Amino acid sequence: MTNFNETKNLLENSNFYYVIIAGMDSNYSYVNSHYASAFGYISENMVGKPYYITMHPDDRKVCEETSIKCFQNPDKSFPATIRKHDGKGGYIITQWEYRAIFNDQNEPDGVFCMGYDITEYVRANENLQVAKSEIEEKKTILEQIGWEQSHVIRRPVANIIGLVNILNKMDLDQNMSNICEMLTDSADQLDEAINTIVRKTE
Repeated sequence: MTNFNETKNLLENSNFYYVIIAGMDSNYSYVNSHYASAFGYISENMVGKPYYITMHPDDRKVCEETSIKCFQNPDKSFPATIRKHDGKGGYIITQWEYRAIFNDQNEPDGVFCMGYDITEYVRANENLQVAKSEIEEKKTILEQIGWEQSHVIRRPVANIIGLVNILNKMDLDQNMSNICEMLTDSADQLDEAINTIVRKTE
């Protein structure tokens, strides 16, 4: 318990970490000032209150399962992600490390928990995943455009160029020759434009 007391004293006035201890009766036996301040709207004095009053009901099972692991493995810490009431009808997301506490007689005495708010990180990660998904969708669309430009649109352009070449070999008056030359230039420009688009989507 000595090490836990040292950690408690070190982080009593932390502006970042939450530190709590839940006794074997499932009630708070200690909360640091940061935790008390963050969730003071629920209770002015957390000590003696049930540990679950600050959390999403569905996350109680996470706490119970993690605590069991701690007592089964007393030399190890175990992580838990818990949603906590934000006082506005929603939840913040917190990340914790749990560790079993034993008294001088080596009997289970509670669970030591240290955590912090990861809400902004989680939201940023969610936004990143959405952005990645949108990028993948746009990439797929660009690839489809490139394929259509290369295979669907280029075919009639090639046909136009071929027909113009046939016309150029025919006996045409000057007016028709000028038109064929303009058609050739336009078809070549269109073909180059298609090639440029295809290269950009590769």
